[in-house]
Amino acid sequence: MKHSAFFWFVLPSAAAMLLFIFFPTVSIIVQSFYVEHEQVIIEVENCGPFGCQTATAIDQEATAALREEQPLGRFAGLEVYKDRNHLAVNEFGELWAQSDGIGDFIGDLMNLPFYKALGFTLTYTFVVTPLTIVFGFIIAVAVNSAARLFRGPLIFFTLLPNIVTPLIGGLILFWMVDARGVIGTALRWLADDPSLSVKADTGLMWTMLMVYGVWSSAPFAFIVYYAGLQTVSKDTLEAARIDGATRWQQIRHVVIPHLLPLTTFIALIQLMDNFRVFEPIISFNAQAHATSLSWAIFNDLGGETRQLSSAAATSVLTVIGVAILLSPVLVRTYRSYGKA
Repeated sequence: MKHSAFFWFVLPSAAAMLLFIFFPTVSIIVQSFYVEHEQVIIEVENCGPFGCQTATAIDQEATAALREEQPLGRFAGLEVYKDRNHLAVNEFGELWAQSDGIGDFIGDLMNLPFYKALGFTLTYTFVVTPLTIVFGFIIAVAVNSAARLFRGPLIFFTLLPNIVTPLIGGLILFWMVDARGVIGTALRWLADDPSLSVKADTGLMWTMLMVYGVWSSAPFAFIVYYAGLQTVSKDTLEAARIDGATRWQQIRHVVIPHLLPLTTFIALIQLMDNFRVFEPIISFNAQAHATSLSWAIFNDLGGETRQLSSAAATSVLTVIGVAILLSPVLVRTYRSYGKA
């Protein structure tokens, strides 16, 4: 068979993609159109010495039979997407009609669960991603410029946030920002406010979550950039130096253009990772001040009553959001390869 070798080479990857990506995605999309059956309520008559009274009760057998007959639940179409916990279509129009201005409207909109989670998710993504790239690049250049004797220890300490389990790292920083912690005490001293608390202030909590995000993600950008710096032509740098280029000019005109493909790669990975922000919120116990789309999915699936349809709808909206975020980078990459 002409292409048999290629077929058997691709088959395991294709089967894994179908099994772990395609089929779960399709099942989530299907589940988002169904809601759990309501319990079957019947009227029963209770008679006693003083007469009979009519009361309502749950028909357990009928409810179980209905759920067994239709395990996905009742078909609801786009009802879940339009409810108050998601796109809030009805509430959106009401808030717009009642608002005094765009600022007032956005403020009221951020009180709705989905838009509150979306607001923090987008803010976190668009703040942490560029800062991760910038700090990762600066650290990589600094370590690469250090003496060989110190590079090993510097690389180890730079990668430490990735070596430490994210949950443990978040808890350590969470304790540090406590009123009795090092950072918390320092902030109260700088602000000259004994009552200042990072955990009680929404703005400070958002800032701390983003600081943690950069701290935990910058090592990834650093190691990618550091590896890329080893491939920069020393002859080109030497020629630029002979022509009178300063250190900054060498970085700007030689190093940065050379590392641009790596920047695209880091941006793609960080956009996907930061849009799924979840661990910092749990580690900092920050759900009173900040929620994300991933946390909303977790919250729907937790507790005694699992809201599968709500979690599925939020998952679909999250996937759509990731696709929209990545589309500019993917289009740019496609065009670059097309020109090549």
